[in-house]
Amino acid sequence: MNSARPVALVTGSARRLGATIARTLHAAGYDLALHCRHSRGEMDALAALLEQARPGSTFVQQAELADFDRLPELVAHAIGRFGRLDALVNNASAFAPTPIGTTTPAQWDALFASNARAPFFLAQAAAPHLAATRGAIVNLADIYGERPLRQHTVYCMAKAALLMLTKSLALELGPQVRVNAVSPGAILWPDHAGQEQGGDTERQQQLLARTPLGRTGTPEEVAEAVRWLLQDAHYSTGQVLHLDGGRLLDA
Repeated sequence: MNSARPVALVTGSARRLGATIARTLHAAGYDLALHCRHSRGEMDALAALLEQARPGSTFVQQAELADFDRLPELVAHAIGRFGRLDALVNNASAFAPTPIGTTTPAQWDALFASNARAPFFLAQAAAPHLAATRGAIVNLADIYGERPLRQHTVYCMAKAALLMLTKSLALELGPQVRVNAVSPGAILWPDHAGQEQGGDTERQQQLLARTPLGRTGTPEEVAEAVRWLLQDAHYSTGQVLHLDGGRLLDA
């Protein structure tokens, strides 16, 4: 099948921020290759909803991004389904504390696999197809790739690697492919309290007190930033768009 519409591959798109990005890009006219790891039920439900709006516009793949062989397969299967690729959104991410003195190699591998290794090898596999359509890559980074978060050294390192990947790919893949990143601040609190900086109400309020705009961002605001970088930011590459309510301004 050769799609006349642009096609985006979005990792981690079954729920939360990834699902909002998927809905936003679909509404903007993209056909979608949707990836999930464990949340297949939620992924299928989202795809069914999008199919109601535009039949034949989605393709679901389930894969563990830590498995190297699955990364080029995700791209190849998307091309096989739609015949083209215009955008890669590296959204999937693992997040977990790694206090110094207790961190294991397995934790290191898990955090780097989703936050740095998979985005690199997905970009490598997608690059020739994106060049053919003069497409773009958007990486979902984190302000903690630039500012350390206590007890999360490995996560911060992995996101820092993703930021450098963004800049390096922009240099390597231009002018045919643009590569940018969105670096959110507080958008969604974690599913399980205590898993990140907003793990309890008191800490959430402390975080918002250090945010000049005084509120969390919304998934829709992040998704619109992703859409803008893909569709409208024609002269931007190697850039990091901080969507943090001004939080990086508070030293």
